Amino acid sequence: MSLPEVPASEAFDLPCQRAADIDLWFAERTTDVEAAKALCAACPIRSECLDGAISRAEPWGVWGGEAFVDGRVVARKRGRGRPRKNPTPTDTEAA
Repeated sequence: MSLPEVPASEAFDLPCQRAADIDLWFAERTTDVEAAKALCAACPIRSECLDGAISRAEPWGVWGGEAFVDGRVVARKRGRGRPRKNPTPTDTEAA
């Protein structure tokens, strides 16, 4: 897995290449995944990145502002482990 290569003649200020922690795009924590997606929002090659990830069936990570799990785009990445038996206030607000 690697981030999209951009020819020097078409250099852009890409959030995924200027971020201090590249692991943010491959995070497990939902809050980190959402942060990576937010950074992608203004990316000038967002749609190309997403199209490339779909065509390569990227197994996981944030690509083009979307989260991938098992090669598919998912609306929201679930955290590790079993879901809570009783929802938290933030879980009920998201539903």
